[in-house]
Amino acid sequence: MLPFRVGEPDKPAQDFFSSSMASPKKKLQGLVAATITPMTEHGEINFSVIGRYVDYLVEEQGVKNIFVNGTTGEGLSLSISERCRVAEEWVTEGRNKLDQIVIHVGALSLKESQELAQHAAKIGADGIAVIAPFFLKPWNKDVLINFLKEVAAAAPALPFYYYHIPALTGVKIRAEELLDGIQDKIPTFQGLKFSDTDLLDFGQCVDQNRQQQFAFLFGVDEQLLSALVMGATGAVGSTYNYLGKKTNQMLEAFERKDFSSALNHQVLECRRPKPS
Repeated sequence: MLPFRVGEPDKPAQDFFSSSMASPKKKLQGLVAATITPMTEHGEINFSVIGRYVDYLVEEQGVKNIFVNGTTGEGLSLSISERCRVAEEWVTEGRNKLDQIVIHVGALSLKESQELAQHAAKIGADGIAVIAPFFLKPWNKDVLINFLKEVAAAAPALPFYYYHIPALTGVKIRAEELLDGIQDKIPTFQGLKFSDTDLLDFGQCVDQNRQQQFAFLFGVDEQLLSALVMGATGAVGSTYNYLGKKTNQMLEAFERKDFSSALNHQVLECRRPKPS
């Protein structure tokens, strides 16, 4: 257990939103590297390389946003204390170098997820993201929203992002359905990490929420160009750790409407083998 309380258990989640509201420095957009958790050959976290990792992302790849303890970072395979220490190291090393650090705080236990959320706020993270609980799965939108609301309430000053990855969670609630009226329940909701190949669902998320100015972050690297056409405002992915520079070139080509060059970049990146 962490040495602080999430809140009074007899108060509803919405009460904890009242003291302060999420106010991101700027909208999370562009490339976001889903960071790898570095390990030693003995299976211990290698904290000593994270500072160099930050410099590599910024200086070599042109990537200044990160998503920590997600799928790529094996967050759900780490202990709570390990996840906290990893988050602390990234925030410490990224200070004044990275634009935004989003910490994934999803867990099967609501209390653990709340503790991770409050820890992220305490150390100065720029946002939190939560995956759907996937053992005893939420069976409809309302059940999932209630879980997310309780986690978001533990860190009411942080922007909140839903991490949609149904292939791994088995939670098949469409993102478009989830987003309908979500800020009425979770005022700190700022966007979506959409890690699914259902571009129709993604496009409907964008089309039906244009007024809310959400961050629509696509999470299937090989389909990013298609997602840009559908209205993606950014992307979170593992390949941006080592292909950030090339992917930024694709984004620049798309921005200037040079779709042939953008397509060439996407095809080449899909063919490029991932590092072992």
